[in-house]
Amino acid sequence: MQVVPHEPIAYMVIGLSIVVLSVLILPFGVKKIEENLEPFFLAMGIIAVTISGFWNWELVKEALKAPVMIGALPIGIFQVVLIFGLLVHYFNKPFCHGIISMAGKLGPTTFIALLILVLGLISSLVSVIVTACILAEVIAALPFNRTDKIKIVVVTCFAVGLGAGLTPLGEPLSTIMVQKLAGPPYNAGFLFLLQNLGIYIVPGVVAIAAFGALQIGRKVNLKAQGIESEYNETLKTVIMRAVKVYIFIAALILLGEGLKPLIVWYFTKIPAWALFWINSLSAILDNATLTTVEIGPTMTINQIISAAMALLIAGGMLIPGNIPNIVAAGRLKINMKEWAVIGVPIGLVIMVIYFVVLIPLLF
Repeated sequence: MQVVPHEPIAYMVIGLSIVVLSVLILPFGVKKIEENLEPFFLAMGIIAVTISGFWNWELVKEALKAPVMIGALPIGIFQVVLIFGLLVHYFNKPFCHGIISMAGKLGPTTFIALLILVLGLISSLVSVIVTACILAEVIAALPFNRTDKIKIVVVTCFAVGLGAGLTPLGEPLSTIMVQKLAGPPYNAGFLFLLQNLGIYIVPGVVAIAAFGALQIGRKVNLKAQGIESEYNETLKTVIMRAVKVYIFIAALILLGEGLKPLIVWYFTKIPAWALFWINSLSAILDNATLTTVEIGPTMTINQIISAAMALLIAGGMLIPGNIPNIVAAGRLKINMKEWAVIGVPIGLVIMVIYFVVLIPLLF
């Protein structure tokens, strides 16, 4: 990857700032962009890399490879989304019947609480990719109205994104963090994240599960919503959804790399308490990029914890912020505005709570 110039360059700062504002504003105000989020983010990524002058063959290969590979493994988000989609497509009747039957026996409140809690905690073991696919198909099968489905998905994605920070297996952010801290003075191993972040993450997942059960589960009536859940996806829809996820992930790789000069010039020079709030930009950026630039062995453990928690939380606020959001939104056809109406207020409340909890580490 290209080296960022030591001093800010005016045209880069202006151009990249316009890209950031475009990504933050246009998906909410322009219907065509709202309906075509993947190509829009790809275009923004291409523009950002062009402004930064970071085009090189390695970046192109990374953007093409990231959606289809996890590390050296020849499987990635694209294949997992496609395989899960095909399995549910061909076995949708027994799958939907099983989900509806389970929800009916447990009741909406208990079912939603367990769904959020279990998926939030296992995401660090089976990865956010697999967890997101399970979540998307389970919610699609439930006989709830669209509004309730969106609420459940958004709340669960906060728990999944947060829980993924418990081990290096969860998501790229946690993997990169452990890799960068593997040497002195931290000598981070597999349990490093659990030992340092677990006390903040596990109670958070439990609290989000309780919130989902009480605020959504208690207001849902299975019979009022209808007994049967209709599966209406075609084979073409399943394949195209996987393609769109591929484009989205590639776009985020380009966008994150293209915006790296802004991150290096400004993000790394601000105090920990301010960085906590600035990291809310992970709602639109690849948080792995922010982790790569921000986290390092020269930071204190308090700085590492506060920065990591902000990145994990803020990723749930908007669709581009986290892999589970992208997968679930694609499956349920949730647009940015629908997600933001629920995700931004919840995310801000969670961030305020964690900011208060982390005050001793931030100052």
